Amino acid sequence: MIKIALITGITGQDGSYLTELLLSKGYQVHGLVRRCSTFNRQRIEHLYGDFHNEDKLHLHYGDLTDYISVMNIIKKVRPSEIYNLGAQSHVAVSYEIPNYTAQTSGIGVLNVLEAVRILGLDSRIYQASTSELFRGSPDTSPQNEDTIFDPVSPYGVAKLYAHQLCKVYREAYGMFISCGILFNHESPRRGKNFVTRKITVAVNNIPRNKQKYLYLGNLEAKRDWGYAPEYVEGMWTMLQQNKPNDYVLATGETHTIKEFCEEAFKLVGLNWEDYVKYDERQIRPNEVDLLCGDASKAKEELGWIPKTKFKELVKIMIDADVNKITKTKV
Repeated sequence: MIKIALITGITGQDGSYLTELLLSKGYQVHGLVRRCSTFNRQRIEHLYGDFHNEDKLHLHYGDLTDYISVMNIIKKVRPSEIYNLGAQSHVAVSYEIPNYTAQTSGIGVLNVLEAVRILGLDSRIYQASTSELFRGSPDTSPQNEDTIFDPVSPYGVAKLYAHQLCKVYREAYGMFISCGILFNHESPRRGKNFVTRKITVAVNNIPRNKQKYLYLGNLEAKRDWGYAPEYVEGMWTMLQQNKPNDYVLATGETHTIKEFCEEAFKLVGLNWEDYVKYDERQIRPNEVDLLCGDASKAKEELGWIPKTKFKELVKIMIDADVNKITKTKV
């Protein structure tokens, strides 16, 4: 019997890699996409436009904040697995649009859970939680599933509401809901408004005189950076278990934004200090200085182990942007 998956946030970094993974496993994949003034399907265009996937990949217009559209799509698709990746996921932006962040990242999750409950489906649900649930103070590092949550951004608070709600529905209604507490995971498909991609884009623009400087905020912030394709494998594995549970996915290593800059610029023979400028406008109202995850539980119960190391990750991202520029010229 063919498994049917519904992915919210299918056009994002994680959604696109997860779609590739599920299609390779023979799934029929359905994606929820928002209707915008411009199409944002670059990350899945190679999949959606492939005639081999015509009967396997389907997109539906909807919005997590619109309960009726969520209900109708789930009722139509009747998925065996739901991966809820949709959200307003940029931490800095959540300070500027906190209400929208709460609606998409918090209430949107409630809409999915209620639709599945009311329809009486036995869909297995993956909820994308985040390391931003943690405060990131040095005395609580590394963080694991038992670390106390203490978010300091509107995004983190909205995600905590969703995370706790999943536990409530899991316990109260016996629903299969697993939450992945994922630490930072990057790739060439990361949005350009995220710091790692800002850096890799600048590194490829500066030697070509397309950009003079790179403006960044807190260079000393430490993050646990992994490779996104490996993390979506962890998502899928969580829903293949006999029982639902919550898991941290992380590398257990931290590197500063300064280190990321140094490594990225070095790959193209430049000194990062000559091009990176401090911009106080990019400092968050509440800074999280350190996030480091302990994925021991995922290793033991899921067999999940991150393979891509920090320097390799930076090179993958730099090389991808170089190739994009080369293809554009051709």
